[in-house]
Amino acid sequence: MKRVTLSLLVAAAVVCGFLAGASAASKSYQFTGTVTAADAGTLTVQKSAKETWTFDTNSSTKGTAKVGDKVTVYYTMVANQIEAKAATTAAPKKK
Repeated sequence: MKRVTLSLLVAAAVVCGFLAGASAASKSYQFTGTVTAADAGTLTVQKSAKETWTFDTNSSTKGTAKVGDKVTVYYTMVANQIEAKAATTAAPKKK
């Protein structure tokens, strides 16, 4: 009986640890402002005269907004493509 209880506790701890690690991998951010444009696929939000952001939306985006609404957009940063170039090494300096 004690082995079963211990096994269940260990399994629950492993699952909780996995879930905590998975959520930490995807950091989310938020941006608050007034909607200046809302088209199919994009949402433009202005925070100040100098700061305006445009967000892409898709079918999985929750919620809707119209021009003039004050909104808070929750987003994550995802890399779509990475182009790497080999690091150059400096030639040894002569004395």
